[in-house]
Amino acid sequence: MKKGVYSILKARFLVNEDATRNWRFIVFLFVLALLMIANTHRFEQKVFRITELTNEVKELRSEFVDKRSELMKLKMESTVSEKMKERQIFPSSVPPQKIKVKKTVEKSFFQKLWQ
Repeated sequence: MKKGVYSILKARFLVNEDATRNWRFIVFLFVLALLMIANTHRFEQKVFRITELTNEVKELRSEFVDKRSELMKLKMESTVSEKMKERQIFPSSVPPQKIKVKKTVEKSFFQKLWQ
């Protein structure tokens, strides 16, 4: 047991005859660790981007609600009439009337022939 711990501490497994197999395994573990670190880094970048976009969506939604309420206030008849009074334009006392236009039906060539 004592020899095994000393041989590991002195790294004799890296200089033995079959050290190439050990070195390949160590390089494999190193590459695997690098891939895991890179994957974690990309995952965290995506999480930060999602959080940033979520906050932006919330801000845009609140801005939309504000603008919509402002538009509704501007479209009200009282607001429009106030703005028109400044320009000396007053509401009409006579209500508007709907004008109906009748479309004339054009006769086809054969109908014109038989008349």
